[in-house]
Amino acid sequence: MRKTGLLLTGLLLTLQSFAQLQSPTQFFGFAPGEQMVPTHRLYQYAEHAAQQVPAKVKMMTYGQTHEKRPLIMLVVSSEENMRNLEQIRTDHLKSIGMMSGQPTAKNRPAVVWMSYNVHGNEATNSAAFPKVLHELLAGGTVSDKILKNTIVILAPCLNPDGHDRYVNWYNQKIGTSPNANTSAWEHGEPWPGGRYNHYLFDPNRDWAWQTQEVTRQLIAAYHQWMPHVHGDFHEMGPNSPYYFAPSAKPYHEDITPWQREMQEVVGTYNKRYFDRNNWLYYTHERFDLLYPSYGDTWPTYNGAIAMTYEQGGGGVAGLAYDRPDEGDTLRLTDRVAHVSAASIATMEAIADRSTKVVEEFIKFYDRNQNNPIGIYKSYVVKTAGDEGRVKALKELLDKNQIRYGYSSEARALTGYNYLTQKDEPFRTEAGDLVISAYQSKSNLLKILFETKPMLEDSVTYDIT
Repeated sequence: MRKTGLLLTGLLLTLQSFAQLQSPTQFFGFAPGEQMVPTHRLYQYAEHAAQQVPAKVKMMTYGQTHEKRPLIMLVVSSEENMRNLEQIRTDHLKSIGMMSGQPTAKNRPAVVWMSYNVHGNEATNSAAFPKVLHELLAGGTVSDKILKNTIVILAPCLNPDGHDRYVNWYNQKIGTSPNANTSAWEHGEPWPGGRYNHYLFDPNRDWAWQTQEVTRQLIAAYHQWMPHVHGDFHEMGPNSPYYFAPSAKPYHEDITPWQREMQEVVGTYNKRYFDRNNWLYYTHERFDLLYPSYGDTWPTYNGAIAMTYEQGGGGVAGLAYDRPDEGDTLRLTDRVAHVSAASIATMEAIADRSTKVVEEFIKFYDRNQNNPIGIYKSYVVKTAGDEGRVKALKELLDKNQIRYGYSSEARALTGYNYLTQKDEPFRTEAGDLVISAYQSKSNLLKILFETKPMLEDSVTYDIT
């Protein structure tokens, strides 16, 4: 009897602890999407969840912006996974050659990373973050499955400086209630707007190059987890329906059959959620997978199943926006519902095949290290007389964790000359930079160094 009493007491304490977790509506005093929320308030809800459900939520700071706003991420999973979180993370990195040693556990959950609000005035995605987090923690068949089979990482705002620039402006201009008329002041965001970071740079094009501090800190955190899945959430013009995978052509030729297959699978799950609610959407158009420095392509070239998501809206849409072409009013509350559904649908798609996702990721990195793609198995960069540019190149390689070494002696070789675009003899000298394709990051290396990318379609999103 005594043991039973202790068990019931522990269960009661657990239920009481979860009962203290407030819904976003309770916490903010309004439903997600009814008001614009600055970044610090989103972080307060994240902190609230981490305090109330510490067994399932861990809040981490991975850096700060130029304007001293913190950059945070939340790790969310089942109690068992969270107890073993560091072992899961390090075993995962060891299994793909990104950390020395051998993994101790064979069966590991997939890591699913969701990035919101890289463009600061695409505020729907950050606004949806509290709703997504609460749905994961509220319990139920789908959320329990997701937490059991995956480690979910939620990055609520990749660009807090831009986001707050937009939200502060909007909250200054709105009246007692939103004005959906497209000519209203609240729909005329002035230059430079909230899209960009402090330096008015677009961090969404910066994943490979990492010229911006927010990107460098993001990629450093990304490399600590190397997620199997990455969701890159955006907004577009207000008259468009929702967009999700499968992506448009061209796909880069080195995107694997498995990654292509999972574009279809994730799209199917999203369709199921959207069809259930009679929401409009489209796929296979406009957003391709070629340029290597987006939030979908750079993770893809690092082995992840990665997708762009685009909600119609953006900075012009505000809380409510009349769409004359569509004959209806687009509301932020609806946009938030779409983003939340797409997030959960994607997590469920991965949770239903988590073991396979992990296996294919390991295969990707095993191929990189033992049978790399491409006809070139090493790259030689002459260093004499060009120290400045060689230093810049090494910094770029270091940011992407691409390993390199140096030639120790003079040797006569034949190779492709990037300047003449011909195969010809050359000599290495001691100190020349040598980059081997036999390494974990060889897929990304090949794509960044390739001479003539293969195009299956002549039109790409914004680079030709």
